[in-house]
Amino acid sequence: MLVLLVMTGVALWLLGRMWSVIWPLVVALLLTTLTWPLARFLRRHGWHPALAATTVTLVSLLVAVGVIVLIVVPVASQSSELAKGVVDGIQQIREWAAGPPLNIGDDQVTTAFDAAIDRIQDSVGSIVTATVTGVGTVVNGIVTTVLAIFLMFFFLKDGPRFLPWLTRQLPGRLATDVPTVAARSWDTLGAFVRSQAFVGLLDAVFIGVGLWIVGVPLVLPLAVLTFVTAFVPIVGALFAGLVAVLITLVFNGPTDALIVLAIIVAVQQLEGNVFQPMVQSRGLGLHAAVVLLAVTLGGSLAGIVGALLAVPVAALIAVFWNYLREQLSDPEPEPEPEPDPVPGPDPGAAPLAQ
Repeated sequence: MLVLLVMTGVALWLLGRMWSVIWPLVVALLLTTLTWPLARFLRRHGWHPALAATTVTLVSLLVAVGVIVLIVVPVASQSSELAKGVVDGIQQIREWAAGPPLNIGDDQVTTAFDAAIDRIQDSVGSIVTATVTGVGTVVNGIVTTVLAIFLMFFFLKDGPRFLPWLTRQLPGRLATDVPTVAARSWDTLGAFVRSQAFVGLLDAVFIGVGLWIVGVPLVLPLAVLTFVTAFVPIVGALFAGLVAVLITLVFNGPTDALIVLAIIVAVQQLEGNVFQPMVQSRGLGLHAAVVLLAVTLGGSLAGIVGALLAVPVAALIAVFWNYLREQLSDPEPEPEPEPDPVPGPDPGAAPLAQ
């Protein structure tokens, strides 16, 4: 047990040191599981593997650009109204704060504003550091995305050749065990990505219908944003809900904003406690309680990335454990053959002599 714990600690340490390479690899694997059905369809219909992989990669990029356009263009077209609504909303908040029970006057607002400016000036160094860190994070995200796209292309092109190559490289029984576990893990990752996309689609449809009933503008961009951010657990849902509530507050007022907030909270509760555990438990072979505990543990250990990878990691551990249990369990005993029946006396035969 001590040796296993030491080996686990060393493996986690190496994982942290190699994270800049492992994270793009994980993203590429998740993207490949999402796009592999189309590539497989093209390959079965006679397309060359390189041509099929190139086509699927370009189509995926076009879909990503289309999603960005669906979000950005409608927002940009109503940017003037949005800015005016923000200004009006701030003015309404000031008027509400000036009345009872707060009774905050303009001089108090000005004093608070001046104090905020002084605090910002005193924190210039921290702001510069945070800005540089944010720029570095954006650059790392761009590098990760580009590397993941290239890896996805190679996975789509040469993926079916990986397991035969791996079988030839491994000795003895490992040549059978490792490819089998790898194939099951691949099926599990595909089930995870498909279930996550289905849950995101449910969120987008229900929240989009609720926004349309309330009469909120920019319904389509908000629904698309909800679907995209559903792939980032917890934070993605909070971000999409915050954007929807703010836009409703700006354009429709506080009453409709509260209604939209109630709709989003209800949908998110259904998604987090009903839809996601049920769909993922069926697709991944995990109990709903295990899914909830995995997301909670992953988020507490590694933040957003941990929450995103918690469920597939738990499913891969379950795949490995099930295979290990199959190999270590005693084989079922073969049923013993039934004894031949003892032949009785022939009724037509002559009686034996005494």
